[in-house]
Amino acid sequence: MRYVSPNLRLLFSPPLRPTLSVPLFISKPNPKPFSFSTILASSSSKRPRSFSNLSRRSNSTFKDRKGGGRDMTMEETTGQSKDSSSSFGFNKRRAEGRDKSDRPKKNPQLKERKLNPTNTIAYVQILGTGMDTQDTSPSVLLFFDKQRFIFNAGEGLQRFCTEHKVKLSKIDHIFLSRVCSETAGGLSGLLLTLAGMGEEGYSVKIWGPSDLNFLVGAMKSFIPHATMVHTQSFGQSPISDAAENVTAPIKASDPIVLVKDEVVKISAILLQPHCLEQSQIKPGEMSVLYICELPELMGKFDPKRAAALGLKAGPKYSELQHGKSVKSDRLDIMVHPADVMDPPVPGPIVILVDCPTESHLQELLSIECLNGYYTDVSSHLTESTKMVNCVIHLSPASVVSSPNYQKWMKKFGSAQHIMAGHGKKTLEVPILKSSARVTSRLNYLWPQFFPAPGFLSLQHLSSSEGPILKICESIPAENLLKFTLRPYAQLGLDRSHIPTPMGQSQVIDELHLEIPEIADAAQHVREFWQELKESREVLPTSNDNGVMIEEPWLTEDTLPGCLENIRRDDLEIVLLGTGSSQPSKYRNVSSVYINLFSKGSLLLDCGEGTLGQLKRRSTTKASWDTFVRDGASNNDGSSPQSPRHSNAKNESMQEVNQTLFAKGSRMQSYLRQPGSPVDHSAAYPFLKSLKKMLGEAGLEALISFPVVHCPQAFGIVLEAAERVSSVGKVIPGWKIVYSGDTRPCPELVDACRGATVLIHEATFEDGLVDEAIARNHSTTKEAIEVGNSAGAYRIVLTHFSQRYPKIPVFDETHMHKTCIAFDMMSINIADLPVLPKVLPYLKLLFRNEVAVDESDDILDALV
Repeated sequence: MRYVSPNLRLLFSPPLRPTLSVPLFISKPNPKPFSFSTILASSSSKRPRSFSNLSRRSNSTFKDRKGGGRDMTMEETTGQSKDSSSSFGFNKRRAEGRDKSDRPKKNPQLKERKLNPTNTIAYVQILGTGMDTQDTSPSVLLFFDKQRFIFNAGEGLQRFCTEHKVKLSKIDHIFLSRVCSETAGGLSGLLLTLAGMGEEGYSVKIWGPSDLNFLVGAMKSFIPHATMVHTQSFGQSPISDAAENVTAPIKASDPIVLVKDEVVKISAILLQPHCLEQSQIKPGEMSVLYICELPELMGKFDPKRAAALGLKAGPKYSELQHGKSVKSDRLDIMVHPADVMDPPVPGPIVILVDCPTESHLQELLSIECLNGYYTDVSSHLTESTKMVNCVIHLSPASVVSSPNYQKWMKKFGSAQHIMAGHGKKTLEVPILKSSARVTSRLNYLWPQFFPAPGFLSLQHLSSSEGPILKICESIPAENLLKFTLRPYAQLGLDRSHIPTPMGQSQVIDELHLEIPEIADAAQHVREFWQELKESREVLPTSNDNGVMIEEPWLTEDTLPGCLENIRRDDLEIVLLGTGSSQPSKYRNVSSVYINLFSKGSLLLDCGEGTLGQLKRRSTTKASWDTFVRDGASNNDGSSPQSPRHSNAKNESMQEVNQTLFAKGSRMQSYLRQPGSPVDHSAAYPFLKSLKKMLGEAGLEALISFPVVHCPQAFGIVLEAAERVSSVGKVIPGWKIVYSGDTRPCPELVDACRGATVLIHEATFEDGLVDEAIARNHSTTKEAIEVGNSAGAYRIVLTHFSQRYPKIPVFDETHMHKTCIAFDMMSINIADLPVLPKVLPYLKLLFRNEVAVDESDDILDALV
């Protein structure tokens, strides 16, 4: 076994059910200390990318644009790949981490905004609820004419805002109700996007409880410090050098004023587990209740009443409107503002509460400073009592449904309560409709490779909503639900922007109208698979189920030996994210799921939103029915027939530690200087554990190799162990190579020798080779040439630029063994021989698509 970089980040979890085309996470009956599921980061730094460098696809090169083309400062290498006549240049400065052409600027600025105290429009709006597939976590937008505030920035926020054209560049402040993945999972990506926007970059103020310091410290390694210079925590903090700390209140439960201007006052009240001292609180346990108070507005001036009191039109009208008393022009009296003004318009108040546990609830019930906001009949109302108009509950359903929480809610009298914690209300409405529409069309045309997106409503799971819906004036949150604060005449709920439900039948009906011949194409695919299934049944059988034998129509190439007698529960490749740089409407950022079924699973890259993509595979009715059935029968879904091999070679430590960073390697990794010694003592325990897990997973080797993109960029090789057929024949194992982000390079070609599947990035079309070199990415042709030169059996192209929102530009003459990846595409190893046959159908499906740069949509959501 060759040397594996200790810099790989590994995460192990249980195997998945092999019985479903959309697997569910379960636990093994007797889990071993190291069950196999791995996240492998092929590159530690894919972001940031300056939006100022994005351009339309109308031009074939980027030579005339800043940051692109060969005119930029770079050193090129023409290292020649073995068995290939092609030579590939690359941006050496970028590979070394010295290319600053498209990095965020050093001093991203806060935007200065001229505030509008009257604010003709103001509202709070739900940005994602996390209620269907958890593509997003609950976030809330507080909107004013000239200011924007966001509460919580979980994973998927950017993609949601791009989908629904919520302009992120208008955001001034981000508030976290807790510091955890649910509330801050999308924060780092959002900061990088904003920092790389335009010529100067852009910064926002970030607020959170004291443990925000830990998050800031973790982000320092890949986010420019200037981007986080406006990060501020509040409450007592164990450390003070990461984020600026706001002065703590006298008592932990006293409000802390964070923002106070002529537009809004935002205060924070800390919630900590009951009876715990500050020193005992662990990171993530501190929660925050935010109070947003809009100022009172003066009533409307009545000129008729002013004239009746002897005033002439003129400057005195203005003085009265500014709260000053004046003397009547015709009468010997003083005229006061109340004499000529309508009653003042009270300032609306919104409270956002995140009470994560019953222990926090005990603390919430004892907060005295909230007494001034309680208006129920049992409260002692005074002139200073403030009426709360809307309470948005980020608390989980388990807490909200408790009797004590319900009693607390009633203290706000007639306030509207919006339940934005994780519920089940909108399961039938996809949050990312654009992506769901494309996935649904792909599923209709070729369901064997594209699973259904999951439109079905899971009503049997929504019973937990019952008691919550009966509380006070509470309603479940919905995507883009608004509560209008101003104009005051429209105070209340606004459902006009809530997305309408979209069913799969509706999507397919639209597709038939758009491309009438698609029905014949889908029928042809069904007949093709039926004929293939029947041909397998009449072929000579063996003791193995699901045998894959070469068919007569497979004349393009020879079936690899590793596919002989292959089982469908041996391997499945699921493309969870196929886009580059930022998440977008149609493509999530990079993530490849390797499903080894009963033997475990791996993730190659784990971009933002990967968890949501995984869960979206589990929301179809068939998946839930199978899950319930297997749970009732106590079936763990493992396949006892699946062979397990543990025959990884027991190489010596010297062989294990042979370096990948030897002198003279043309396009070597810049992780460390050539010739640096390997830390044997640190590597040995890691490799010993990894070797054991590889054996349990039926893998012969897991090998990282340096690629040319940026410092610490790696590709990954996975090699399966040999198998023994029922007749005793030794069958070689399959081999998967994942390029990560890279230029074509000799290390990659060498790693691809004899690969069963090469998953290669293809960020740019062939005409943009200069841009590919400048950014150390690959074109479609270059990716295919790498696979062809190394003799790879199948090539899957992924990691496409936003220039190609649905399908990239490619030359079909090079695609005889290649397929284009889409989000959620599922490739079973037994179906590899027919994989290239998908391409003509994809061209038909997307023939009417206009070649529009999807970065336009991202910019629309930003600018």
